[in-house]
Amino acid sequence: MAPRPRWPVVLSIAGSDSGGGAGIQADLKAFQALHAHGTTAITCLTAQSPAGVHDVLPATPAFLRSQLEALFDQLPPRAAKTGMLWNADLIGVVVEWWSSARRPPLVVDPVMIATSGAALLQPDAIEAIRSRLLPLARVATPNLDEAAHLLGSPLRSVEDLRQAARELHRRHRCAFLVKGGHLRGSPEAVDVLWDGRRERILSAPFIRGASTHGTGCTYSAAITAGLATGLGLGAAVARAKLVITAAIRDSVRVARHHALRPSAPPA
Repeated sequence: MAPRPRWPVVLSIAGSDSGGGAGIQADLKAFQALHAHGTTAITCLTAQSPAGVHDVLPATPAFLRSQLEALFDQLPPRAAKTGMLWNADLIGVVVEWWSSARRPPLVVDPVMIATSGAALLQPDAIEAIRSRLLPLARVATPNLDEAAHLLGSPLRSVEDLRQAARELHRRHRCAFLVKGGHLRGSPEAVDVLWDGRRERILSAPFIRGASTHGTGCTYSAAITAGLATGLGLGAAVARAKLVITAAIRDSVRVARHHALRPSAPPA
């Protein structure tokens, strides 16, 4: 009998998307496609579909802590990511957990606004992310709107992305991947990674006519899986760019919507 393959454990600390396109559900699909065992610490239940978020039911801080305790006891992750954290109390649990002992690398997807426009972060949580969570991250992955919110100014060009990545790193002392997929008028989806020493510009043809619901979750989950398998940050981000581009290109129709289809890139 051939030996069973060993997969690294990865963790998503995020909200559940009842529509299956984003959040925990998107993360688990990406983890599975990249041969990582996905575990979850759910911060919120959401009643949503690709058309919008109807309701949010947050977990209690104590229950989020219980999930982390159970997972780290038996399934310690090699890397973790955060998604929808909803409020400052839940962010505080993650900060306390990552500050209390040696923890695996953390990818922070600073989820603030859904593609539909619904708020996914309470006002009191924004400062908690800025001042407490981002300094603990290995990398943060804001999209255009999230980076603009963190900076307080809009981003309109690739040069703006480059400057934003540097400024956000200066303020928060973690690597930043600023994603330009929604940059108007650009023929390519351009993202900029700055880790304080090296800049990487990643580009792919802009795919028109496909839904972007869940792209941020899938992209950051792919980075997390890469870190868990031992890739360096630059290599993990580069592979994740291939994964998300293919997931958008190969998206499938589900009812009246599109759904991403993540898969491992060719070896």
